[in-house]
Amino acid sequence: MFLYQPTKGYAYNSDSIFLYDFIRQFKPRGRVLDVGCGIGIISLLLSRDFDIDTTIVDKQESMLKYARLNYSLNNLNSKICFGDFLEYDFENSFEYIVSNPPFYDSSVTQSEDKHINIARYAHHLPIDRFIKRVKSLLSPRGRFIFCYDAKQIDRLLYILIENKINPEILRFVHSKVDRESKLVMISARTNSKSMMRILPPLIVFNSDSSYLDEARGAFIRASTHSIKGDYSIEY
Repeated sequence: MFLYQPTKGYAYNSDSIFLYDFIRQFKPRGRVLDVGCGIGIISLLLSRDFDIDTTIVDKQESMLKYARLNYSLNNLNSKICFGDFLEYDFENSFEYIVSNPPFYDSSVTQSEDKHINIARYAHHLPIDRFIKRVKSLLSPRGRFIFCYDAKQIDRLLYILIENKINPEILRFVHSKVDRESKLVMISARTNSKSMMRILPPLIVFNSDSSYLDEARGAFIRASTHSIKGDYSIEY
């Protein structure tokens, strides 16, 4: 799959590839919403692999230009929504909502690049308002699958449970076996009473900083080829 990305500003990284690979195990179907889609990496891969009715939303018009181009380039379809997820008036509910949202704490030194700032820092999509809005859009038994800062796991679980979206499956990502986790992937579901399962961690690199088999396999399954280019056609 070929994907255009801007020459400057935010570009997708391994978090999106690992999240896509995590989502695959749930075999998405029906209506799927990708929140803060960026250039469309996650929803594009899911649309390629599964028979789904895809909607994407982002409040950065420049990112949606790339997403639209990428969908066209790969002969895939999606409903494209330009606006703030917290305020956008969607026409229907969704069986799956997926997202790699901004989750860096706003107290750290922030990028001055507007596009990178919106894509990275949590104040652009506060987690409590984000999850509350997700709950309002999920269909009965709908799934919310996303990744977030692992250090905030206590707050994530509290807000999910408070909004009656049961966190069913968690998986922590570690760069190496002896490093702290910086990313957690969560599958949560409405109207679920399942006990929470914590999967074995995903370890990305070995001691020589080479990809381990599972991490390498995620990139192989994604099979993406990025093209850097400035795309200026009006959206």
